[in-house]
Amino acid sequence: MNRPLFWKLALLLAVGGVALVWGIARLAWQTEESMSFIAPEHQRTLRDYGAQAEALYRAGDEAALGRWVADLQQREQTWAAVVDSEVRALAGSELSRRFVDTFTLGRDVSWKIHLYFPENPIMDLPFADGRSHLLIVLPQRMRPGLYWHYARLLLELVVPLVLLSIVSLALYRHLMQPLRRLEQATRQFSEGRFDVRVRSLLGSRNDELARLADTFDAMAERTGQLIIDQRQRLADMSHELRTPLTRIEMAVSLAEQEGGRGPLLARIRDDCGDMRRLVEDALTLSWLENERPQLRDEALDLTELLDSILDDARFEYPDRHIDTELPGEAPLAASNHRALGQAIENVVRNALDHTPPGGRVQVGLAVQGAHYRLEVADEGPGVPEEWLERIFLPFFRAPGERKGFGLGLALAQRQVKATGGCIRARNRVPGGLSMELLLPRPVDA
Repeated sequence: MNRPLFWKLALLLAVGGVALVWGIARLAWQTEESMSFIAPEHQRTLRDYGAQAEALYRAGDEAALGRWVADLQQREQTWAAVVDSEVRALAGSELSRRFVDTFTLGRDVSWKIHLYFPENPIMDLPFADGRSHLLIVLPQRMRPGLYWHYARLLLELVVPLVLLSIVSLALYRHLMQPLRRLEQATRQFSEGRFDVRVRSLLGSRNDELARLADTFDAMAERTGQLIIDQRQRLADMSHELRTPLTRIEMAVSLAEQEGGRGPLLARIRDDCGDMRRLVEDALTLSWLENERPQLRDEALDLTELLDSILDDARFEYPDRHIDTELPGEAPLAASNHRALGQAIENVVRNALDHTPPGGRVQVGLAVQGAHYRLEVADEGPGVPEEWLERIFLPFFRAPGERKGFGLGLALAQRQVKATGGCIRARNRVPGGLSMELLLPRPVDA
């Protein structure tokens, strides 16, 4: 199976892993090598010690040489001695010239010092005669590689961590770049830009993510065309429905003008009005759900809007009482008069429809933190708890409810959301339903 992304990542990880191990090992070896030699200034100090000891030795003053060696040991906190290295062959054997030329009792100051040995080595400073030497255990202050353990920790932990982080960042960017393009396109598509495409933004890339982009583009093209067709069908349907409704209403009006006043004509007019409201509400709901608009382009006074709605409600329902508790003003800076007014009207109408004649509907508006809290409470039968969320679904009607089409609260919820608020329902005690609307207040309100 063709998996270019897999092979690309596998090759990158394999080669990168081997290169990382080799590079760290090589760098550690070079670092250890460079830290394994006595510093030049300490080498000069040791050679100066050897020269001083040789001068005292040549002068033949053993007492002065002994005092100097004791002072050196105390000063450097180490062991030192002047020794004779005369080696004689026994039992007729002979010393080779190579042995005579290279024999030492300790290490030369220019030699490499092993950093892993806990004991400091003995350094050999030979005199000019080749038989006498100053031997001194390397003072701790002159020992090379004092920071080797920290350097090793840096090389074995910090450097791999940094390099792997860089590799991880490169892999992340390589994988996330097309995914971000896809996320951006998905967001734009959900906002209504059905012409957005991803594949052209990925250039010559040809792997699994590119094929995912091709699949998204094909889905976006088909889904976008379906949505556009659906919109066109809704527009055509609304036009076709409004035309016969208009003709029927005109026919009813002509019949009434000619003296017809029967209940059948009244019933036809009421049904036509219901059908027209159904069409308008269904189209508005479809527009809100498909387009998800942000209706926040107007400033209004919520108190004035409520007064206007409640005046109409009192005229339409003269046998119900509406009790109000409203502030003098309630400014909204980013809202929509038409959408919010229709939503509140649907909520108030729903409360009045379920309140029996003579009952009361309570409407209260108050400040709650950064929001206005509008409560509309009725004296109806309420709603079973398991249906409190379902009443906001389109065309949902509780069993036994015959009035309306179940679009009022669904439309109100989406209109309130489009203006930046939210709506919820709860049952009252001892009975009735309370609808709460939370609407964002201006910062300076």
